[in-house]
Amino acid sequence: MPTQTQESAVRWSIKVSKETDLSLRTYLGAHGMKKGDLSKFIEDAVRWSVFHRTVQEIKARNANTQPGELQAIIDDAVGEVRFTRRNKARAGN
Repeated sequence: MPTQTQESAVRWSIKVSKETDLSLRTYLGAHGMKKGDLSKFIEDAVRWSVFHRTVQEIKARNANTQPGELQAIIDDAVGEVRFTRRNKARAGN
């Protein structure tokens, strides 16, 4: 996934424990990453965490849904996306 350009980036002020700071900087250094890679690492971690939590929320929300009903919902959604993409592709030609 592409990262934001510097012009659209925002600055965060965050606090972490000394142990977390040392662990992360040791990890980054051991993998040849430089100081500037800290921001990219944090952005990737936040994206992953948001994605993971979203998936867990969806799983919890659909825990009591019957498998056949859930599959029908998925099939409908995939069908709508394919229809929309197909129409956009045709309109672009």
